[in-house]
Amino acid sequence: MHNFSPQSKVWVYQSDRVFTTDEVTALEKVLAEFTQQWTAHNQQLKAKGEILHNRFIILMVDETQAEASGCSIDKSVHFLQEIEKQLGISLFNRQLVSIKDGEEVKTFTLNAIKTEFANNNITANTLVFNTLVTTKQQFDTEWELPISQTWVNRFLPKQTA
Repeated sequence: MHNFSPQSKVWVYQSDRVFTTDEVTALEKVLAEFTQQWTAHNQQLKAKGEILHNRFIILMVDETQAEASGCSIDKSVHFLQEIEKQLGISLFNRQLVSIKDGEEVKTFTLNAIKTEFANNNITANTLVFNTLVTTKQQFDTEWELPISQTWVNRFLPKQTA
């Protein structure tokens, strides 16, 4: 995705479980097929799909050539819903938060994050994967941030000095 404009649109879908090696191989194949035929108003989109950390599906469209339309975005959502059915996963649960713990990715519900924070298992400096990025530029600079700099922070109890 290096040759995409910084303003390219990005969508991040987080799985509620880790993909197996076989699932990653199959997903890479169907993502490549989908993005190669993805169109908007009969115009080919410059698009790419990628799997990160065996947990995230990233879709990117460089709109300098053709803009993603509502219909083309709907196509991607239906495509991902089909993946959900085939793999028995959830990709649209916005209550999940994934953190980076060394080289490991751990996923929690928002309630569990509060508990982990209260038990000092995570801190305001723990890296979280920011699934709310919407452009390549944001993805490149804000994909991994300390919890204190993300939307997750507002769900954590305020620390007293």
